[in-house]
Amino acid sequence: MANLTITVDDATLKRARQRALERNESVNAYLADVLRRYAGSADSTMDDVIALARASEAGSAGTGRTWTRDELHRG
Repeated sequence: MANLTITVDDATLKRARQRALERNESVNAYLADVLRRYAGSADSTMDDVIALARASEAGSAGTGRTWTRDELHRG
């Protein structure tokens, strides 16, 4: 297993650590997973979109809110 050193500003690292705690994961594990997907295949972009959608706090989850067809297709 190889080690990787990155440089990131203190504020970004602090926010990343806070988010990792909220998700019960480590920043290291998250970055390793992103690198595996990045290196793995051309399909990793769709995997990233799906992961972002699942992590999003936007939407109706838990509120019982449903969307009408017109609301979904407004442009």
